[in-house]
Amino acid sequence: MGLTRRSFLALTGTSLLVTPRPARAASPPGDVVGKITVGYQGWFACAGDGAPINGWWHWSHNWGQPPSLSNNVIKAWPDMREYTRTYQTAYPALNNGQPATLFSSYDQSTVDIHFRWMQQYGCDTAALQRFNPFGGEGPTRDAMATKVRTAAEATGRKFYIMYDVTNWTDMQSQIKTDWSSKMAALTASSAYARQNGKPVVGIWGFGFNDSGRPWGPAPCLDVINWFKAQNCYVMGGVPTWWRTGTGDSRPGFLEVYRAFNMISPWMVGRIGNIGDSDRLYNEATVPDQNYCNANGIDYQPCVLPGDVAERQRAHGDLMWRQFYNVVRAGAQGIYISMFDEYNEGNQIAKTAENASMVPSGSGLWALDEDGTPCSSDYYLRLTADGGRMLKGQLGLTPTRPTRPVL
Repeated sequence: MGLTRRSFLALTGTSLLVTPRPARAASPPGDVVGKITVGYQGWFACAGDGAPINGWWHWSHNWGQPPSLSNNVIKAWPDMREYTRTYQTAYPALNNGQPATLFSSYDQSTVDIHFRWMQQYGCDTAALQRFNPFGGEGPTRDAMATKVRTAAEATGRKFYIMYDVTNWTDMQSQIKTDWSSKMAALTASSAYARQNGKPVVGIWGFGFNDSGRPWGPAPCLDVINWFKAQNCYVMGGVPTWWRTGTGDSRPGFLEVYRAFNMISPWMVGRIGNIGDSDRLYNEATVPDQNYCNANGIDYQPCVLPGDVAERQRAHGDLMWRQFYNVVRAGAQGIYISMFDEYNEGNQIAKTAENASMVPSGSGLWALDEDGTPCSSDYYLRLTADGGRMLKGQLGLTPTRPTRPVL
């Protein structure tokens, strides 16, 4: 997602581990409860791919020019070996001599590859991110929704629309119009995610304490209740400190948060090492879980692999610690941030394994940045094992069962 999600919030707390109360699931297993959901941006385009946006969308700072050493915004380089359609950039060749090409999310073949990986590695559901569709990005985002539907149906995955309200000035009225006139039609698909018999809709951003999401509680509550009136199950991507109304959360929003059927607190920028994960387990995860249990809310904490560029991943130990902590707390589901977020370096999709697979002179780190070789699919394999632990198919363990290279 956008960089506004990355603002860092200092963490403090005790090192003692809190014992959670036994979880009482508000809902039975469905397409999000008891499942692994991955955030799916689908927001990369390239010149010449036919997308209405007609540029290097999210690959470069200046979308009108190809990405290069001086015109770039990404923090990790994808493993391009399985893509059937690629686009030449202005980067130097990779260190192995191969051309520096990138994929376009607008190509159906790309979306098909991504959803095939989801199928192979136990990602049950994809939350397709949908920012303000009333601007210049709208037609491209509309097309992406159709492409995701096609790929989900072909691979037996589920998907749902997740609105990100960041910088969406007329959100309160336009989000209703967009759902009624366009996105609701997707629920006719056998692949559209349902929970408790209702189509799932995600809304990310209510209550965050920043200028990009300035609404008070009333308009936010109105939107949630409107979607509920459309017979939707509403998932909320909320601030880390939603329950206390401090830090990254505006005060006075607890009624808004309680209106969601499912709560998923944001963790990108909050967790950078195992110690952070344990502190958040004490200060947020366990009390959040207990609150949700007591109030009939499904709890879906966020797990992230770590920022490659900031060298946080510790060859999978950071991600596994989060899996362990949220599962032992009794989470009803897990949200992975993100599947394809090469902009923030938090992607689990296949990524350059070593320096030979990144452009020469780019300064980009590969997955072996701490000296431990990792296969490009390593974080997909970790996600698969985390999903098995969530579902009780793998015993609860703090020891990462997945080897970096098979």
